[in-house]
Amino acid sequence: MKKFLSIAAALLFACFSLSAQNDKADNIIGKYSSVQGEDGYKVNFFKAADGTYTAQIYWLANPYNKDGSISYDTKNPDKSLRNTPSDRIVLIKGLKYNAEKKRWDGAKIYDPQRGIKVNVDCHFEGAKSLKLHATVLGIGETVTWTRIAE
Repeated sequence: MKKFLSIAAALLFACFSLSAQNDKADNIIGKYSSVQGEDGYKVNFFKAADGTYTAQIYWLANPYNKDGSISYDTKNPDKSLRNTPSDRIVLIKGLKYNAEKKRWDGAKIYDPQRGIKVNVDCHFEGAKSLKLHATVLGIGETVTWTRIAE
């Protein structure tokens, strides 16, 4: 009986640990705003069906070209995505929570202005500041996205 109780307690602890880990992982879900150069944008982080996290632009301060036409993702290396309106671009796909490092990583972030994908990891610095650190060939850049309520 004692052995059964020990196993039951261990299983219960494991379930609570996984649940707490999933709760922390899901902290990234939400809407964020940022500015790159003069361009303001808003991003929605959501959990994909496979349990990873995706970030997609849902608003741009200026989604139009100089001639007034809709801007598209023309620099995307994947030609099938070049018809995506700029205010619907997926920036991050497949991000996973790394409980040991207390951050999200294991994915690439897409830079639509340059048309490149680079490694990214994310962590919170305070309740509303999500720091995204992108690196390629050891050279890095950090951007802050601010959580917003909508």
